[in-house]
Amino acid sequence: MSGGRFRPGGLLGSGVRRIIVVVFAVAGVAMVLFPAPAHVLFRTASAPLADLVAIPMEGMAILDRGIRDWWLNYVDLRGVREQNYALRNKVQQLEGDLNQWRERLLASERLSALLEFQQHAPIPTMAAKVIGRSASNWYQGVILNKGAKDGVRIEMGVMTAAGVVGHIVRTGRSTSVALLIIDPNVAVGGLVQRTRDEGVVQGTAQGHVRMKYLPPLSSVTPGDAVITSGLVGGFPRGVLIGRVSRVGESEGELFQVADIEPAVPFRQLEEVLIVLATQPADVEKTLPAPLVKPRGMPGAPGDQGAPAAGAPASPEPAP
Repeated sequence: MSGGRFRPGGLLGSGVRRIIVVVFAVAGVAMVLFPAPAHVLFRTASAPLADLVAIPMEGMAILDRGIRDWWLNYVDLRGVREQNYALRNKVQQLEGDLNQWRERLLASERLSALLEFQQHAPIPTMAAKVIGRSASNWYQGVILNKGAKDGVRIEMGVMTAAGVVGHIVRTGRSTSVALLIIDPNVAVGGLVQRTRDEGVVQGTAQGHVRMKYLPPLSSVTPGDAVITSGLVGGFPRGVLIGRVSRVGESEGELFQVADIEPAVPFRQLEEVLIVLATQPADVEKTLPAPLVKPRGMPGAPGDQGAPAAGAPASPEPAP
């Protein structure tokens, strides 16, 4: 370096370069002429250099394996994630199908029990499905999918295999409304099955059922079954209403009253039976017609001033 300028070869003189060239030349000649000793020499000399070079090479290999494993895991995780998403969708679909089949099985069991009860019932009934419930607090009722075109009329009784449900109070062409026995506007003639005491079973404003007008000396006790008397209320005799839960006296102490636990779970109603007649059809056909009519009625024996039933009236005499 002279005058502040850099000259090539300033760091490494020409003599040093010649020595390096000579050394490599001698090494090459030695490897050609003496391969075995040269090999041993180079192996001994290259061992430290190989160890020195191996350190970064191992680091590069470790880094390469790490990057490769990370990439493979990422690809596998993406595949697993997509597979999990597909499996979750499949599980949800299968759960939905299973729930639908379970609901169909339960509906089939309920309908089978209702059909069996209907076939063995001594009175004609018609099955109906609950399609709605009252949304107000003014009355306790359900909406049925049978109406006037199906032969449903007001005051017909509604029941299930478990017992009394209520009365039909309104009919449309294809639907009807039934008030439940827990409504205060519904009253049914009741009979304590053990003691044979009669009374009126009616709902309360609190949504309970109470039997009124029991004789003051009645021995009715909690647990007694209460059935329909068959006299009034649109039900045949013997349909279970519920069981007595408490017995007390009325305000005037002239009669006893009994609280009744209904036999029907009203919040779980799905299918019901509408009572079409309170007596079997064959019984109604075989009921005898009255043979003697009371006096004073047209056609009654001993009533000379009235013509017999079905006979033409005699003409009045001419003046």
